[in-house]
Amino acid sequence: MSPPSSLGPRQKPPLAAALIVTLAVVTIVGLSLWYLVQPQPLLVQGEADATRIDIAARVDGRVGQRPVERGDTVTAGQLLVAIDNPELLAKLREAQSAKAVASADLARILVGTRAEVVAAKKAALAAAEADAKLNQQTFGRTQQLTQRDFAPIQKLDEATASLDVSQRAVQQAKFAYDEAVAGYTPEERGVARASVAKADAALATLQAQVDEMTVTAPIASQVYQIGAERGEYVSPGVPLLSLIDLSDVWLRFDLREDLIKGLKIGDRFDVKIPALGDRQITMAVRTIATRGEYAGWRATRATGDFDLRTFEVRAYPTAPIADLRPGMSAYAAWSASR
Repeated sequence: MSPPSSLGPRQKPPLAAALIVTLAVVTIVGLSLWYLVQPQPLLVQGEADATRIDIAARVDGRVGQRPVERGDTVTAGQLLVAIDNPELLAKLREAQSAKAVASADLARILVGTRAEVVAAKKAALAAAEADAKLNQQTFGRTQQLTQRDFAPIQKLDEATASLDVSQRAVQQAKFAYDEAVAGYTPEERGVARASVAKADAALATLQAQVDEMTVTAPIASQVYQIGAERGEYVSPGVPLLSLIDLSDVWLRFDLREDLIKGLKIGDRFDVKIPALGDRQITMAVRTIATRGEYAGWRATRATGDFDLRTFEVRAYPTAPIADLRPGMSAYAAWSASR
């Protein structure tokens, strides 16, 4: 009897192995296809931001004091920058002096003419009347002498001229006396009051500029950036420093318009903050606003059939996050059908 052949039993193991490999491949391909057909959420990235206040100078001068540094926490009304401007202070003192002069002139006009001035005008009128009376008597005598040919005509002409001059002097003295008794006119009082108002306005303008030399914090905040060092010359409008309000921190996401379908104010979603150890935070949408036309446009087809706008989505934490700082990144799993 011949020995049994060894080929038959040895063909079974390769067949089983091939079957196992085939099943494994089919399983992997099936799982891969199933995974590919499942809708995958888009991972979007945002950035933390906060209310930022840029403090600028409204007057020119040199930075005399700057008692704060970057990162300092300041309270409302705390001194941030003090500007030195000696010329502006000199103008303020000049305006104060002009105001004092205008006020004194108004008081003088409201009081009226002094009694001494009225008495002097009255005395001048009496003197003019006495002189006119004397010239009248001289004219009468000269006229009589001329009629008797005891005096030349020239003397009569001189007496007539002197009498006319004295009479005009009486009228002038009378007008001056009446003016002194009547005092200042309503128009003069109005001009004096207008001068005081003008001086007040000039003084208020300069005082406002001097007040701007001391720059204080409008709210409790944190110093974010420093734009001017001590001794540096600054001009109006030049930023001195920037403040951030850490009590008003939010996350900003720039999303295409096809990704905000169904999104509305008040919706909530979860984000993770890498700077906080991937801490998960729940956010609430408060603002959905389009960005400017100069940015955020993207052609959706190679042929450029139409474009998609970019919208800014601003979301706030539902609970205060003490460690959240502007500039921190955040990411969230996003779906256009959310």
